[in-house]
Amino acid sequence: MSIFKRMSNILRSQKQEPTAASAGNPLEDAKVGDIVNVDLEEYVISGKVIYFDRGFAPHRYAYYLQSGKNMQCLIVEKGRTYDCFICHFIEGALDDPNDVPSRLELDGDATFELENYRNDMSRTEGNTDFRTGDDVTFWRYFGPDDRFFFLQWQDGKFVALEGERTPGNQIKFLKATH
Repeated sequence: MSIFKRMSNILRSQKQEPTAASAGNPLEDAKVGDIVNVDLEEYVISGKVIYFDRGFAPHRYAYYLQSGKNMQCLIVEKGRTYDCFICHFIEGALDDPNDVPSRLELDGDATFELENYRNDMSRTEGNTDFRTGDDVTFWRYFGPDDRFFFLQWQDGKFVALEGERTPGNQIKFLKATH
């Protein structure tokens, strides 16, 4: 065996195996500070709300996205596939979660019908409208032209969002370096 072959074998044996990249899904694993590209616009994730039932894995994620002064929310619902919605925040007022209607009319322009609602627990990161460990009630409405309306309530505070479905494969994540 030649000396060069021996040297190459020694060097090869000392080379470390590359660590495998995380096999997680970026729609679930994105963190505050990561960059998201949605509909050809880039946002920084400024907050994240994770929704789950006690004792079960998370089933919904809400990412608070910021691009300059523009704030959006990316809602990701986990089922057999991922349903993704890019939404903008809407100002409005409701006093009591028991007064939430099953039909909403928005500015006389569109009517939204209640699709479902549920009570979940929340876990938050970064700047969000909610607290960690509290119950959140979440209403989802569907409307014309593939538009959706979402209401969220936690401890006296409502958050309203209107948006549209966006394919999950058109959402790109860039991990922040910490």
